[in-house]
Amino acid sequence: MRFVDVFSEQPFRGNALAVFHDAGGLTDDEMLAAARWTNLSETTFLVPPADPRADYGVRIWTTGGELPFAGHPTLGSAHAWLEAGGIPSGKGVLVQECPAGLIQVSRESGRLAFVAPPLVRSGPVDDPELGRVVAAVRVDPLDVVDAAWVDNGPGWCGVLLRSPAAVLAAAPDPSLAAGMKIGLAARYPDRARDDGVTLEVRAFYSDGRDVGEDPVTGSLNAGLAQWLVPAGHAPARYVAAQGTAIGRTGRVHVDVVDGVVRVGGATRTMIVGSTGS
Repeated sequence: MRFVDVFSEQPFRGNALAVFHDAGGLTDDEMLAAARWTNLSETTFLVPPADPRADYGVRIWTTGGELPFAGHPTLGSAHAWLEAGGIPSGKGVLVQECPAGLIQVSRESGRLAFVAPPLVRSGPVDDPELGRVVAAVRVDPLDVVDAAWVDNGPGWCGVLLRSPAAVLAAAPDPSLAAGMKIGLAARYPDRARDDGVTLEVRAFYSDGRDVGEDPVTGSLNAGLAQWLVPAGHAPARYVAAQGTAIGRTGRVHVDVVDGVVRVGGATRTMIVGSTGS
């Protein structure tokens, strides 16, 4: 197995992922037990694909259950599969099979990048729901510019705020955020940063008891790009910073060409080991 750091050029400053190789013989209960043991936001299991067009299959688990798709597990799993000797059947592009379908992953500018899957829910957030979301993350309603569903499987609701400062000031209320998955974003003024970052992003999720903050979130950033770029809120190519509020230096590279969204970032193996019997 491998522990991979995803979406940061700096070691231990991205989002950690545990990847179990050759996991086709594990049951769902065993996968869930392993995910709870690693206690990471996601743990993945590489399995033989059912679709002959795929290079490998992946099962993506949180400590509470399986996800149909997630971004940093996609990049981290692709990295681990390649590092373990995997050879893509297609030139320069590997194909991952997951419950959300077939996901293309390629190497671009030295980084792995996945093609964003279609949104399963999109469109505006109605006023009552938006009111609940804004109250849950405790932001000023006057700071809200726009909101939309950006759900590609996990269930994200995206909220665009007026400033990165408003994003970083958000302080979720566990009693109000139960069951929600909320992504906040705001654009920096042009040339406001010398590191090329355009957006500040945060991702919150609740299990009904507490609210967690995901360090860096590929699925959310993919959904945000599918909303923000066509709406004119973000350029076709940009870098998003995430994890700032919790001491991470996540950098998500987004590129939109002819409506196709690619989301990429750094991947690095931190630990390689074997499981006990």
